[in-house]
Amino acid sequence: MTELPDEPAGASPDELSTVAPRLRDLRRRSGLTLETAARLVGLSPAHLSRLETNQRQPSLPMLLALARTYGTTVSDLLGETAPERDPIVRAGRAEPSEAGGWTYWTAGGAGRAMQALRVLVPQRAQGDLVRVHPGEEWLYVLKGRLRLTLGTAVHVLDPGDAAHFDSLTPHQISAASPGGAELLFVHTLLQSGAAELCLGDDTRRRGL
Repeated sequence: MTELPDEPAGASPDELSTVAPRLRDLRRRSGLTLETAARLVGLSPAHLSRLETNQRQPSLPMLLALARTYGTTVSDLLGETAPERDPIVRAGRAEPSEAGGWTYWTAGGAGRAMQALRVLVPQRAQGDLVRVHPGEEWLYVLKGRLRLTLGTAVHVLDPGDAAHFDSLTPHQISAASPGGAELLFVHTLLQSGAAELCLGDDTRRRGL
């Protein structure tokens, strides 16, 4: 295994002394074992353990890889205080975006480990796309009927129905009504962006 170099430039020893306990806490909060987290980052478990106990100092590329894996930022790993975020998302400011045939509107703040979306799922869009990735998902049907496949179980959800599941369970989401389905959708991000992990990509038939 080729590992990323240590000893980052531009970070002081005092800054790095705060990284070790945060790395351990973020990994545990993410529900990852030492072995799994090390594999995702491209390190050996022994090396990651030394980083978590402040026996080794991570390089900047390593900090970036760890931040992406734990769904946070390098600034957060270094204990820097982030500017206050506006907790309110106004309806008039939400611009629709499209991914894989779905239309979605951001319903939460940017740069969070948890992302909230309002999603319009047309009939037959992404119906055969299977997703598998770390994290959790919660959805609530607003309009239409939704078909949710979890493993081998198929569920049809009506307006007012909700589902909360582990994203490591192979899952498919599609509309079960001719006019499509509209839903509120909340998911955690541990490795990548929403379009890749949960909204899908026509070029990828399997999730992570």
